[in-house]
Amino acid sequence: RCSPVQLALAWILQQGNDVARIPGTTKIKNLDQNIGALVVRLEERVLKEISDAVPIEDVAGTRHFNETHGKATWKLSNTPPKDSSISA
Repeated sequence: RCSPVQLALAWILQQGNDVARIPGTTKIKNLDQNIGALVVRLEERVLKEISDAVPIEDVAGTRHFNETHGKATWKLSNTPPKDSSISA
């Protein structure tokens, strides 16, 4: 058994070496949970079930480097344009 946080981190840890893992925390109890994810081993069927829950095209875009600005941007970002006629 593991916590939802440990499950998420374990899934990320088992995605390969080309995936950045940057869990941040300011509390020791959360750090302990993050460290606990290191011992969670997920079976292939569980990894697949988690991966299939949300298709990659729904959450990720192609990353490219914009040399003009020196910033990383996302080609497929889905942020609606700001419309001043819509009140908050």
